[in-house]
Amino acid sequence: MDPELRSAIGRIARVPQLLIACDYDGTLAPIVEDPSTAVPLPESVAAVRALAALPQTTVAVVSGRALRDLAALSRLPSEVHLVGSHGSEFDIGFVERLSPELVAVRTQVRNALREIAAEHPGIRLERKPASVAMHTRGVDPQVAAAAIEAVRNGPATFDGVTVTQGKEVIELSVVATHKGTAVDQLRTQLASSAVLFIGDDITDENAFAHLHGPDLGIKIGPGDTQAGYRVADPLEAARALALLLETRRHWLFGERAVPIERHSMLANGRTVALLTPEAKVSWLCHPKPDSAAIFADLVGGSPAGHFSITPERGGIPLGQRYRSGTMTVETRWSGLTVTDWLDKPAQETTPDGPAVVTGDSTLVRVLTGSGKARVEFAPRPEFGQVAVQLQPLGDGLLVLGSNEPVALYSPGVQWDVGNDGGYETAKAVVDLSAAGGQVVLELRFGTHSLEHHRVPVHERQAAAEQPWKDWVASLRLPSTARDLVARSALTLRGLCHEATGSILAAATTSLPEELGGVRNWDYRYCWLRDAALTARALVDLGSVEEAEALLRWVDGCIERTGGHPERLHPLYTIDGYELGAEAVIDTLPGYAGSRPVRVGNLANHQLQLDVFGPIADLIAAVADARGSVRDDEWRVLENMVEAVRRRWHEPDHGIWEARLPPRHHVFSKVMCWMTVDRALHVMREHGGEDRPEWKDLRDRIGANVLEHGWHEDVEAYSVAYGDEDMDASSLWIGLSGLLPGDDPRFLSTVLRIEADLRSGPVVYRYHWDDGLPGREGGFHICTAWLIEAYLRTGRRTDAEELFAQMVLTAGPTGLLPEQYDPLAERGLGNHPQAYSHLGLIRCALLLDNMLKQ
Repeated sequence: MDPELRSAIGRIARVPQLLIACDYDGTLAPIVEDPSTAVPLPESVAAVRALAALPQTTVAVVSGRALRDLAALSRLPSEVHLVGSHGSEFDIGFVERLSPELVAVRTQVRNALREIAAEHPGIRLERKPASVAMHTRGVDPQVAAAAIEAVRNGPATFDGVTVTQGKEVIELSVVATHKGTAVDQLRTQLASSAVLFIGDDITDENAFAHLHGPDLGIKIGPGDTQAGYRVADPLEAARALALLLETRRHWLFGERAVPIERHSMLANGRTVALLTPEAKVSWLCHPKPDSAAIFADLVGGSPAGHFSITPERGGIPLGQRYRSGTMTVETRWSGLTVTDWLDKPAQETTPDGPAVVTGDSTLVRVLTGSGKARVEFAPRPEFGQVAVQLQPLGDGLLVLGSNEPVALYSPGVQWDVGNDGGYETAKAVVDLSAAGGQVVLELRFGTHSLEHHRVPVHERQAAAEQPWKDWVASLRLPSTARDLVARSALTLRGLCHEATGSILAAATTSLPEELGGVRNWDYRYCWLRDAALTARALVDLGSVEEAEALLRWVDGCIERTGGHPERLHPLYTIDGYELGAEAVIDTLPGYAGSRPVRVGNLANHQLQLDVFGPIADLIAAVADARGSVRDDEWRVLENMVEAVRRRWHEPDHGIWEARLPPRHHVFSKVMCWMTVDRALHVMREHGGEDRPEWKDLRDRIGANVLEHGWHEDVEAYSVAYGDEDMDASSLWIGLSGLLPGDDPRFLSTVLRIEADLRSGPVVYRYHWDDGLPGREGGFHICTAWLIEAYLRTGRRTDAEELFAQMVLTAGPTGLLPEQYDPLAERGLGNHPQAYSHLGLIRCALLLDNMLKQ
């Protein structure tokens, strides 16, 4: 196939709503002498049927034949729209809609054509609901020419008659339409993003003339045409449809989606990247983790950008692992090892002494071994919305056409740059033996420099890894699941943004809570609640640095409320500012076809009164660990209590951000109580002034939730006042300390949540209707809460058993996404998720403490 046509099909296959329209005779079916025997090619039928079955894809056959004849001959399924008589017939009831005046004109035309046919032997007339076609195929050329001339000089001149001439046919219609207007009508009705039209006849030129923008026209056979591309015959057209089917199916459903939990994360305190078990960089946002992605293969497949390295001979890796105590990942095949890490900006010493930072983050990929490796570099900035050029230059490639300069330093690598569906991709085969056993690839962001780095790569790797190792060595790791806790701690540290102090809820957007579903959210931001809980887990391990940085960040967010801390949003950008509107990238098919892919999060505008509790709890933990409270932390604490004082009595949207009207959520009320309780603790333990009004506020909130949150019929604390549905977050009635572990009401709540929401190794958030279609997996954080509840209620064996089950759901490099499907036995949701890892850390510490008692 013509490479340009192949690329054009690749582009149109990836539009959100695709309309595929084809002529019938000469396109789906070869031209034959007897039109009544024109049946479509089996290859064409197979492609059309399969395309029509795809989501977001519509197929129509637009023919000059009468609709009834088209339906009888084509035998296509009902999913394929049939349009007859050059667009005059869209449905069976069309003829009934002709006005009496048009019926009279049609009768006049039929009579005139009948007289012409009687005078010219061999002429065949085809009566249609709104037209009459005169066929001259197989007729003596002189007789045919005379008949056509008679038509043009006779009935073709009648008022209200539209003439359409094709190959050996002339048609007179009382409805002014043609294939171009038919395609336009279909496009409008179906809200199509683009149209692909295939045809062979003169009448198809009307359709080609109406194509525009991303549309694609394919002409079959010779002759002048307005179509952009051409194939030789109907069989070649069937091959084009087959290629379209294959490409679109991959785009819609994903090319072999790697299980979410099997991805490993790279981090450097500035941004994050995800790596598949086969060493493909499938996710990387630049310059910050909440910026647009330059590699979005994770949610868009190969066309959305990736950076892949594989042995030339192929094969599954022997394994993948983190280097101990670091965020460096090694992927190993026999004869090839790929070592990946995210480096910080390079530093050069000037003659004057001070270091000068050049560029931004650098993705370093070191290939070692003795074999040959295939490398494919396909950057797609702005989630693939910006087409870039790759320019080989000196020791690497420049990425041109994006606002952010990017360069791939690759000395000794010979790149072959080609066009892939309108985007440039660089490919190379690297012979490691010929290169001395090692090749270094450096993807440098924020610079076009391809200069050689003065520091040897092994020294740079050691310098990048040492801070991670030193930090892990400083932690108080439990003996329970020690290695997995260390990996969880490193993961949480990797989700911290050093420049601002904010902490990501997760590294990704739109990884689905249900494969193929719509529960796909953007978690690449800093939620006050999630971040505080993350920092608290690290404080419990002995590191307060992250908590101190986060609290300074929170102080800045409060300052921007202008003295109204109760107006804090649940989440902010990495830089601490309000998010823009939630948007959908409809050109991306989503992970395993799970659409839509979202950027931004509408929860930004919700009222979530629980966010103050984890922050106050964090301040108390930091103060206890350090033995003092800083001025900015006092400010934050007082603002948290003031926010609760002003709004605790209001209904809110709750921790799970359901897009429903506000309710009096039990969890939110408990967190309001915890806010004041922890503030009183700080005051009592760290020299603050006595605040009797705070004690009164705490007691009033506690009494309110204990009375109104209890549901007599279910004998438990439910999701919200007056609701009988259970929710895992209600476990915090005891986890917060509001109720003691042996209180009968807490014991009853634990039993009810266990019965209603636990399923094997997971605990679901809830089963109540949240207004969205589909289902979701069990939440790891909820599983952790139940483990803690088991421990608080004396069920140590049950806690140990559930913790062991939770640990087994982690991926091969120890990472956990948000959720787990116990039936399909695979991870779901964004990855890696801070909630999941902080939950694991908290449980391991609690189990370890019990072992020591």
